[in-house]
Amino acid sequence: MITFPNAKINLGLNIVERRADGYHNIETVFYPINLTDVLEIVPARDGQGTTLTCTGRTVDCPVEKNLVMKAYRLMERDYGVPAVEMHLHKNIPDGAGLGGGSSDAAHVMTILNTMFNLGIDNKTLATNAATIGADCPFFVYNTPMLATGIGDILAPTEVNLKGYAMLLVKPAVSVPTRDAYSRVNPEPSDIMPDKITAMPLPMWDGRLKNDFEPGVFALHPELWLIKAALLDGGAQYASMSGSGSSIFGIFDNATMAEKLRDNFKNCDTYVIQL
Repeated sequence: MITFPNAKINLGLNIVERRADGYHNIETVFYPINLTDVLEIVPARDGQGTTLTCTGRTVDCPVEKNLVMKAYRLMERDYGVPAVEMHLHKNIPDGAGLGGGSSDAAHVMTILNTMFNLGIDNKTLATNAATIGADCPFFVYNTPMLATGIGDILAPTEVNLKGYAMLLVKPAVSVPTRDAYSRVNPEPSDIMPDKITAMPLPMWDGRLKNDFEPGVFALHPELWLIKAALLDGGAQYASMSGSGSSIFGIFDNATMAEKLRDNFKNCDTYVIQL
């Protein structure tokens, strides 16, 4: 079976509290976007154990530490799934706040559930996926969600971006999540992000914020410059996604986004219809 694990962006991100376990409670809207990896899983040939091969963007970690393999091992342990051969073609940048690895892991679990007729409901899959990564449960549902807790408590939310287009810009710099969190001061928010995303898009700017931006922009000023260029180029709203380092701008149409693309020749850029 072949599936296409997609990325996400964060629409707003409030960091409201540091927890006793060292994690942080957040408030954000996860929004799926059409930027995908490619994942193929087939039954292993006789006598073969489970394998994972990767192409595309470099995945710089041992196979057993790849989230794809971690997801398989969880399903093997808990549900006895047989050996499989997995191939992952990476297209989603890592270190970008786009959730590519988490999406890959969640899609492994959903495709194995289908392949082997396990009959696991989404709530159970999401609970299991949370043990791999905090934003993995979102990709089980893969619809706009308000995320609270450490990002694992999900509630459906309505966000109407139909007809808009996005220019997503990923510079060479990557931002380790730990570094981003070290530069924030958690505090309760005045308004939940889903209340703002329910407003018309032109009302988001100045209201919908990402608490990671001040600290990360101070460390990497080029990211602030990308955001400013997107807004100056006509974006209705622009923001860093997650802890960075990708920056997105939402435009009235794809033509506007395409025109601005050449301004970021030293970055990876993607025009995505919403």
